[in-house]
Amino acid sequence: MKQYTKESLIEALLEIKQRGWIESARAHNNAGAVGNTLEDLLGIEENNLPLPNAAEWELKAQRKNTSSLVTMFHSEPSPRAFKIVPSILLPLYGWEHQQAGIKYPKGEKSFRQTINATMYSDRGFTVKLDRNEEKVVISFDATKVDNRHSEWLKSVEKRIGLGELNPQPYWGFHDLYHKAGTKLHNCFLAIADRKRIHGIEHFKYDEIYILKRFSLSSFINSIEAGYIYVDFDARTGHNHGTKFRLKQNHFKDLYEEVIPIEEYSI
Repeated sequence: MKQYTKESLIEALLEIKQRGWIESARAHNNAGAVGNTLEDLLGIEENNLPLPNAAEWELKAQRKNTSSLVTMFHSEPSPRAFKIVPSILLPLYGWEHQQAGIKYPKGEKSFRQTINATMYSDRGFTVKLDRNEEKVVISFDATKVDNRHSEWLKSVEKRIGLGELNPQPYWGFHDLYHKAGTKLHNCFLAIADRKRIHGIEHFKYDEIYILKRFSLSSFINSIEAGYIYVDFDARTGHNHGTKFRLKQNHFKDLYEEVIPIEEYSI
């Protein structure tokens, strides 16, 4: 595997930027092809950036104008002692799993919600920010439930009532910052345009940035703006974990410094 200094990596990325359209290194049109192709061009292994201070830097690539969600990290809500997802959300607000009695036992429940702070889900859940208490909070409003789920809502009323969640699941701002900060290092971000040439996907890495210093205020603002989602994915037999997921095209909004690579002074 090729070794780089920070300086030589910048030079290599600038050369790739100037090359124009480059054939995808993957035959299938999968989401990871844009990153795999860049890694192949640099001669490095997947998710392994060979820099002397590699622990502080990552290499990321994405398609231009994508709004697809990428997982940032996993984090279960507080209060932790309540084990809120398996002990409260799933039994009291869950619904019959579509594979109950087929793939899973009869009575298998599901609680799957991908929610943000700018809207309510069709089952009445949303994300709220409490800036005074510095918390990201999950809220339930029975009046926001879609009519398609009226029978489910009646079952919730019998199980727990139709008031606010109690206790409300939450994450402290600084706990999230610590969690995110250990995952979102300084990074090189390549944004690629794409097109097909003779039926084969090609990429043009015409935007490459150096991102420095993950920002708590930008992270919280991105949650409030709806760019970051909370993703619950649990069933009776297994909690797949609660994830924070980000719209990829807002990744660079999370950093204090966003420097086009051609403007970076080493």
